[in-house]
Amino acid sequence: MARIKKAWLLLPVLALLLTTPATAQTTPAHQEGIQIGLSTDNVAITAGFSGANLTIFGALEDPDPQIVRQGRYDVIVVLEGPSRPVRVRRKDRVLGVWVNLESETFENVPVSYSVATTRPLQDITEPASYKQLSLGPNNIYMQPADPDQAPATIREFTQALRQRKTAAGLYSENIGGVQFLSQNLFRATVRLAPDVSVGTHRARAFLFKNGVFLKENSAQLEIRKSGFEQAVFRLAHNHGPFYSMLAIALAILTGWLGRIVFRKD
Repeated sequence: MARIKKAWLLLPVLALLLTTPATAQTTPAHQEGIQIGLSTDNVAITAGFSGANLTIFGALEDPDPQIVRQGRYDVIVVLEGPSRPVRVRRKDRVLGVWVNLESETFENVPVSYSVATTRPLQDITEPASYKQLSLGPNNIYMQPADPDQAPATIREFTQALRQRKTAAGLYSENIGGVQFLSQNLFRATVRLAPDVSVGTHRARAFLFKNGVFLKENSAQLEIRKSGFEQAVFRLAHNHGPFYSMLAIALAILTGWLGRIVFRKD
C-alpha cells in the first residue's frame, strides 16, 4: 500500500518533467528581419548633373503587428560612397600670409554619406548605439594615419573634415526620409550630391525596435559617368601617358589658333 501511495506522489512530478520541454519548444522567440532593393544597379551621370534623389524600397520580415500599430519600428537607410584617404590641412597666418602648417591624414573616409530616417536620430536610440554602429555623419569612425597624434588634435581635424563634407553637400541627413507604405513595406529617399563620386556605393538599412538595434541589410549601387565625359574618364585612367600627351597637344593647338585669330596686323 505504501508503494502505491509513493507512485501516485511521483506522477505529478513526472508529468511536469514531460510537459515542460514541449511547452518551451512551441514558443520560439520572435525574430524580425529587413530587406532592401534598388530599382537599378547603376546610375549614369553627365556633365550637367546637379544632384538627385535616389529612392530605395525595403520590407520588414515577420514584423509584430502590435509593434507596427504602436509605431515602435524605426528604419535608418544609408547610402555610403567608396572610401578613400583624405588629408586635412590647417592654415594659419604667418607674417601676414596664410600658409599650411599642420595636417592630418585619415584612412578609408567615405567620399559621400547620405542618411534617411523615420524620425530624428535622437528619438530612435541612444547615442552610444550610433557610436557602436558607426551610424550617422557625426559617428563615422575616421581612422587617423598617425594614431600617436594628440587626441585633441585628432578630434579637431576630424570635426573639420566632417564640416567640410557637410558644407559641400556630400554628408547629409533626411529626417523623415523613410516612410512606411504598409505594415511591412517602406520607402527611403537619399540625396546624391552634385559632385558625387563615381564608383561602387553601398546602401545599408538598419532596423530598430523600441530603440534596440535588430538587423542590417545592404545592397550595392554603381555610379558612373556617361557620354563624352565617360570616354574622357576612361582614357585618363586607362591610358594616362597618352591622355597627358593629348592634353598638351590640345593646349598647344588652342594657343596657336588663338594667336592666329586674335593677331594684330
